[in-house]
Amino acid sequence: MKEIELKLTGEIQRLTNRTFKFDERVEEGWFSAVYFLKTKKIVEQYLADNVVTMQFFQKDQAVLCGSDEAIALIHTFAENPENLAIKSLKDGDKISPYETVMTITGRYQDFGYLEGIIDGILARRTSVATNVYNVVKAARTSGKQKPIIFMGDRDDHFTQQSGDGYAAFIGGSTAQATHAMNEWWGKEGMGTMPHALLQMFNGDVVAATKAYHEQFPGDDLMALVDYNNDVITDALKVAAEFGENLKGVRVDTSRNLVDKYFLRNQHLMGTFDPRGVNPELIFALRKALDEEGHHHVKIVVSGGFTEDRIRSFEEKKVPVDMYGVGGSLLKINIGFTGDNVMLNGKAEGKEGRRYHPNPRLEPVEYVPE
Repeated sequence: MKEIELKLTGEIQRLTNRTFKFDERVEEGWFSAVYFLKTKKIVEQYLADNVVTMQFFQKDQAVLCGSDEAIALIHTFAENPENLAIKSLKDGDKISPYETVMTITGRYQDFGYLEGIIDGILARRTSVATNVYNVVKAARTSGKQKPIIFMGDRDDHFTQQSGDGYAAFIGGSTAQATHAMNEWWGKEGMGTMPHALLQMFNGDVVAATKAYHEQFPGDDLMALVDYNNDVITDALKVAAEFGENLKGVRVDTSRNLVDKYFLRNQHLMGTFDPRGVNPELIFALRKALDEEGHHHVKIVVSGGFTEDRIRSFEEKKVPVDMYGVGGSLLKINIGFTGDNVMLNGKAEGKEGRRYHPNPRLEPVEYVPE
């Protein structure tokens, strides 16, 4: 595999193919649609001197991500990459419907078979970055920006974690759950305790939290308090035990359960859905902590949170300090299209598709090692 570096002319260096662990079978066409491979052979035989411009776009308001990865792919697997002229926007750029985000100009047979792979990279990374951006925006509806933890490790295949974590970072997430999600920019994963730890301590939240604190004394101490479905009781237990050392509590109640606080105070029910992590439970938790003098203890919520649900919490000014979000951030809802729109310097494309020059595109230099 070629070892190259990429840099945006006049700007900071982009991520390079040293960042990405590409499967070398890309070069064999293993991941390309067969009709691209057949077209490559035909062009090599009959139209070897044709020069095309391929442009890429999508149809939403979005946050671009995947451009560095796509460029590294091209420079790694295209034939004669030094002869290709690539212009591109940057990861993190806000993009509009049908805006051209990248163009590649060169001989079709040198790079055309990568079209579908490039579309897929841009689609996934941009979808995740945009989802996260929208969630982050929802989490400041009340006027104060609340941190977002990206917890998508269990919602997709593990091989996607590095790219998805990077896209979440581009979208504005505060932290990612695994080390792999932080791999591309050299940070580490963030996390405290799962329900499994509490289970092995027979549901004793104080004992589990004590063991965690002794094992990882340098971490901010964050207790998980929904294991026994008695959030307020267990939160007050750990707050009383650890005092100022307790930085926060996390609530992750199943959407199928009603917390015991409401079962003990049934007069409170009847005007809201009492299941799961609901606003009334968090208001009651904050009130209980404050009444016992634990104003410093932050509240983290997780479990099925989406952009709309976070916005609803923020509009109601629910006293959440941080949101943990997973599956909703991984929905692939943005698709990219690559079109050949210029042939030998003249407009030539599928009916309904034409070249859309974009003055925001910046040239990318190919720098061999």
